[in-house]
Amino acid sequence: MEITRNYKCKDVEMLITAATINDSAIKNKTFLQSKRANWADPFFEDFKEEIDKTIEDYLGLDSAKQLRDSTKIVLEIQANAMKDLAELKTQIEADFKSNPVQKTEILTTLGFNAHYKAVQSKDQEALISLLFQFKTNLTPDLRTKITDQGTAPATLDAIIAHAEQLKNANITQEGFKGTRKEITAEALTAFNAIYEKVINIAVISAKFYKDKPELKDQFSFTKVKNKLNLTKKPNP
Repeated sequence: MEITRNYKCKDVEMLITAATINDSAIKNKTFLQSKRANWADPFFEDFKEEIDKTIEDYLGLDSAKQLRDSTKIVLEIQANAMKDLAELKTQIEADFKSNPVQKTEILTTLGFNAHYKAVQSKDQEALISLLFQFKTNLTPDLRTKITDQGTAPATLDAIIAHAEQLKNANITQEGFKGTRKEITAEALTAFNAIYEKVINIAVISAKFYKDKPELKDQFSFTKVKNKLNLTKKPNP
């Protein structure tokens, strides 16, 4: 009988997402174990070993580890860029409040009006587009216009730097998305077992954190996978 996947994403996406959710469980295990006796040590640690061994046996440990590491770098750059962009947008809106036409022109020129809403939803492609539009359109005159109102030049420089950093990190991340070994029925059985286990952890844990949205989101398989942004998107 042919074995099919119980999940609707790439194998490496499922495994990295499972590992990330389990890492969150380990960080919060004192509370989680107080709610579920069968999650007592070394439940989560054993699951981590199971995931790592499955990756090593069927995908290749090096490529998966490099993907996890490169993904963490992408997320760090993304978080820093979003913080700087949010601070700049607030300053522009405040500094040019008395001149709405000029304010709109600046935000449009720098890419905020076209891309910022998607950036707030943590769309990596939109963030890269905004950063490169910002870098391209921040002329010396526009820079002076903004800094003369009080924005620190270092903020503008940081945003420009994020553009190349994120582009390069994203390219590196893309390079580690392929699998190296042929996927067999044995591998699919192991993958499905991990998926079923992590889904149980995710669903139950999310319910425990129903009143804490940020923690609850750490146990949403879909949200974690989307946040890791493992689906290939084009670079500018």
